[in-house]
Amino acid sequence: MNQRVTNTERADDVGALKALIEQHEATIAAQQSELASLHEQLRLLLARRFGASSERAADAQLGLFNEAEQDAQGSDNDDDEDEPSSEAESIEVPAHARTRPKRKPLSKELPRVSVVHDLAEADKVCPHDGTALECIGTVDSEQLDIVPATVRVLRHERRKYACPCCKQHMATAPMTAQPIPKSQASPGLLAFVAAAKYVDALPMYRQTKQFERLGLTCSRATLARWMVRCGQLVQPLINLLREELLALDVIHIDETTVQVLKEAGKAAHSTSYIWAQCAGQSDRPIVLFDYDPSRSGQVPKRLLEGYSGYLHTDAYAGYNAVVQAQQLIRVLCMGHARRYFTDALKANGVNPNKLPIKPGKGDRIAIKGLNFFKTLYAIERRIREKPPDERYRIRQRDTRPVLEKFKLWLDKTRPRVLSSSKLGEALAYACNHWEGLTRFCDDGRLAIDNNIIENDIRPFCVGRRNWLFSDSTAGAHASANLYSLICTAKANGLEPYAYLRHVFTELPKAQSVEHIEALLPYRLDPSDLFEHAP
Repeated sequence: MNQRVTNTERADDVGALKALIEQHEATIAAQQSELASLHEQLRLLLARRFGASSERAADAQLGLFNEAEQDAQGSDNDDDEDEPSSEAESIEVPAHARTRPKRKPLSKELPRVSVVHDLAEADKVCPHDGTALECIGTVDSEQLDIVPATVRVLRHERRKYACPCCKQHMATAPMTAQPIPKSQASPGLLAFVAAAKYVDALPMYRQTKQFERLGLTCSRATLARWMVRCGQLVQPLINLLREELLALDVIHIDETTVQVLKEAGKAAHSTSYIWAQCAGQSDRPIVLFDYDPSRSGQVPKRLLEGYSGYLHTDAYAGYNAVVQAQQLIRVLCMGHARRYFTDALKANGVNPNKLPIKPGKGDRIAIKGLNFFKTLYAIERRIREKPPDERYRIRQRDTRPVLEKFKLWLDKTRPRVLSSSKLGEALAYACNHWEGLTRFCDDGRLAIDNNIIENDIRPFCVGRRNWLFSDSTAGAHASANLYSLICTAKANGLEPYAYLRHVFTELPKAQSVEHIEALLPYRLDPSDLFEHAP
């Protein structure tokens, strides 16, 4: 017997089918959104792995689109987003003419060795009348020459004296205080090894090969032990530099990873951190590195204990605790916000250095965002060398209006962009951190970004790619101290090897705080370092 279906049952079936279709459509939409997000991440990872690391977009092509200031006041017609500016058909890029660079004169501080070129005796006679020629001057030119490193032995002869009468008294001249007592390493050798590793990023095993070519047998373990002792030796200088840094009004801080093989309670492949801090605008540049196995918020609380003032950071939540506990004024990095917009282009497969003539809608939004950053950084380049009060005045006059238009554009654009996309993340980052990102306008001593400390970290990152890891926590602490001293010396215009040689010679002799303070990089003149030159 056939079963009959009533109208009510058919209606229920249709409703169930509609609900099922809606459910499948929602699932498909979610999967498509996830797939688009994964494609963005893949393109971004490929761009970071194989593409250029520069975040700068092509200036000429940024100009093809509406200027940032005009976009903030533009019409409300959303259809305009899909069409490139009409200026794209008529833009002309002027030809670029290169001028041949002039050869720079050789430094007057370099030692000179005269190489005399003279005529043969037969040519010193006038061919016309046979008269002997007289020297009337020279035609001078200079070449650079280099003498490879030379290993020598310093023989310390401590003279002994005795009384010739009673034969009961004898005196021996004391040994000059050494950076590592009873060691074969002189201050010059220690400075050479430290500069090679921490300035030139030359790992210890390569240095041992270099020494072997010079006739010196020295194991990698010995070099590492010397560097640990040197890192401990300079701790008084590091303590004074930290006191000076915490007394300032503006500090930049950031962190990066480091691997330490022998660390209590952690596997050899685990991650530890090097924390870097530096002074803001100051006539006494200071750069400090500090090792810690953790990235928790307790580390900046320890490093910044007693500090009050402005703190330049990225948006990492680990800094929230010290900011709240010590009532610091946090300044965020505009460069990080710009990087999000650059990554949004890369995630769509667009090279920021070669923008397409007809970009898609999302790319056009990212490019318009980059236009605002371009305008802000152009102002900063113009006022870079001006005093703080003048920088503050110009920012209030020129930068504030651009920021106001930027914020209006962000609030208008963000609702129209998928929040899970890279472009949505860029817009959300700028909106959510707007107060910290724009705080640089409140004081002329502040910077628009945190690039100063990121540039100071770069030598450490270059070295890390070569020597890969630290063997022990003692080595990590020593490396942090020596990087601190070297980067601070460079920031104060001192040659690192000459400065380290001076410190390793004079610091063991220091008998008071005043003697140690005299060795701080900003207390020395470059000419002071020639006293211990080889």
